[in-house]
Amino acid sequence: MHKKLHIKKGDTVYVNSGEARGQKGRVLEVEVKKQRAIVEGVNMISKHTKPNAENPNGGIIKKEAPIHISNLILLDPKSGEPTRIGRKLNDKNKLVRYSKKSGEEIK
Repeated sequence: MHKKLHIKKGDTVYVNSGEARGQKGRVLEVEVKKQRAIVEGVNMISKHTKPNAENPNGGIIKKEAPIHISNLILLDPKSGEPTRIGRKLNDKNKLVRYSKKSGEEIK
């Protein structure tokens, strides 16, 4: 059983440490077992590829590398600033994430 993560696919996040510090982007994929996420436009690497059906010429491709979940913090939907998140039961008795800064529910 894995610990529930504070970040989901589609969230807008801020990188708070590491080489990509200060960058913002949308989460494209979350690897729960490895505790990592791939963020759009953040932590770019150059991958050397051989010619294949997708890329007939081969060459160097720029792509996003996974970044550890602990280096990411969610952006507040209201103000766009980094915020911690909490979980609470809403009026429909469902557990939802909310921003600790503004108190607003995160969709």
